[in-house]
Amino acid sequence: MTYKENFWDNYQEAQKVMQKIEKTRNVIELFDDINSKIENAKVALEILMQESDKSIVSELDNNVKDIRKLLDDVEEKTLLSGPYDSNPAILNIHPGAGGTESHDWVDMLLRMYIRWIDNKKFKYRITDYLPGEEAGIKNVTLTVHGLNAYGLLKSEKGIHRLVRISPFDSSKRRHTSFAAVDVIPLFEEDVELEINKEDLRIDTYRSSGAGGQHVNVTDSAVRITHIPTGIVVACQDERSQIMNRETAMKILKSRLYEMELKKKMEKLDNIRGEKKDIGWGSQIRSYVLQPYQMIKDHRTDAEVGDVNSVLNGGIDVFIKAYLKSTVKK
Repeated sequence: MTYKENFWDNYQEAQKVMQKIEKTRNVIELFDDINSKIENAKVALEILMQESDKSIVSELDNNVKDIRKLLDDVEEKTLLSGPYDSNPAILNIHPGAGGTESHDWVDMLLRMYIRWIDNKKFKYRITDYLPGEEAGIKNVTLTVHGLNAYGLLKSEKGIHRLVRISPFDSSKRRHTSFAAVDVIPLFEEDVELEINKEDLRIDTYRSSGAGGQHVNVTDSAVRITHIPTGIVVACQDERSQIMNRETAMKILKSRLYEMELKKKMEKLDNIRGEKKDIGWGSQIRSYVLQPYQMIKDHRTDAEVGDVNSVLNGGIDVFIKAYLKSTVKK
């Protein structure tokens, strides 16, 4: 197909085909690798049945570990087969009521996700950052690029609850804070969505210096308001106003596209007679630091007692448990 004379005439369609080919090639190579490891393990077992050899035992152990890792990769590919799972992700975090305490919780969550992104060898860009008055963050948005970034991070969408002794309370009382995490796929290519230029209000402003290492301090920050829906997106990461505007438009299109998808799903839910109660108090996960230490996902009952490992980016156990729970039985 790629050798057809007019294959590259439509560059975007050609890119889609090449991506499908690459995905198929990766799957084939993965199963070839598994078969190879299994054959090596069989040979090692046959040798050990005849004679005892520590080096062969070590080789067999390594093969078994490799097979388990490859099977985990197969499972992940099976779980991440949604239409947008392979897309980059737009991750937004903002606090609930609680002032400085909840702003600090947003900062902690941002650190947790950045550690997870770094562990995955993914790339991220903080496109919008609004610091709190005293500490923490009022609002932060970042784009995440990596293999199945949206498919993995979609499990984080919802309300996250923190229970701890507040470092901002002189009486050392226990506080409960909430933060909302929103995750949608980023559509970097043009989606079938028409936006009337008259429906947009575009403002430029100076980016926030309090963001420190998170943003560049320039006069080229861009805020776009979609008047009919009230959706507001901003980008202050780039030094070029044109680039900030381009990134903001991509995020706006992604949010509008998600809104259209939600409308379609709501129509289907009405037909099925389903009702979903998603409120501010319906947290998906609780992070309890005092009086005991435990992080629990309320959707899957997955629990981790080592809270520091989770807050340092070890959230894969929750992501995997959620993805498994969504598989239709």
